[in-house]
Amino acid sequence: QVQLVESGGGLVQAGGSLRLSCAASGSIFSINTMGWYRQAPGKQREFVAGITGGGVTNYADSVKGRFTISRDNAENTVYLHMNSLKLEDTAVYYCHAIIVVLTTPYNYWGRGTQVTVSS
Repeated sequence: QVQLVESGGGLVQAGGSLRLSCAASGSIFSINTMGWYRQAPGKQREFVAGITGGGVTNYADSVKGRFTISRDNAENTVYLHMNSLKLEDTAVYYCHAIIVVLTTPYNYWGRGTQVTVSS
């Protein structure tokens, strides 16, 4: 069984920084893309950032220049460094990964971690 466990959320003032972590564990053969999504109250879940196994990154326009995604392949962990946080960054942040179990890729999601940005 594969699990994704997020950590690092919390309350921060506007302009501040936070780092989210997401560790994958279980019967993992390999991990393809890892990434972060977020869902604000009353809104749909949206893509935030992604990173391939080779380190190619992709960001939503709303976070470009402020957020940085990185991963540690040896630890099966992905990070999201969030700087210059804005009120509109408040959301539950979900980790996502495409993980190969035996020979089949599956989508996995974490349970989410709350990020609240205050004025």
